Amino acid sequence: MKKMGVFLFFLVLIPTLSFGQVEKYKAVFTLNFVRYIGWPDAAKEGDFVIGVIKDSRVANWLTKQSTGKKFGYQNVVVKEFKSIDELTACQVVFVSSSINYSKHAATIKSVIGKNSLIITEAEGATKHGSVINFVVRDNNLKFEISGNNAQALGLSISSKLENMAAAIKM
Repeated sequence: MKKMGVFLFFLVLIPTLSFGQVEKYKAVFTLNFVRYIGWPDAAKEGDFVIGVIKDSRVANWLTKQSTGKKFGYQNVVVKEFKSIDELTACQVVFVSSSINYSKHAATIKSVIGKNSLIITEAEGATKHGSVINFVVRDNNLKFEISGNNAQALGLSISSKLENMAAAIKM
């Protein structure tokens, strides 16, 4: 319950943030999203890898916040990829807005494979397979969720997370 309170605290704080802090809170949200996803057994083997494509600030924040931490029995490892060509399999992939996700969605999905959470920050990304998409609405950072995309990747989303989303798309 305490973790939920912290998560809600950050949700309320987001509208008052300056641009320089947005990446920090995207990292905080990303780490919290992991707790509200039902992961298949195949995703619970080896290290728990969070990949970040072309956003060193989010990757740095994720690294700072996850160093020495575990998800279940798995060590959390953050990998930064400077391009889609460098991408390797991971349980979570954060695709920055500097990547044209709709153009590269099929490639990203084929590399990371099934059972991976795709987090994006591009308008319309859920139409192309993103499970969670950061959006800006009325100058506030929000997120939308696609339950169908999660299900297609073998993931389930907690109703608590769905209740916090700005939009739920089936």
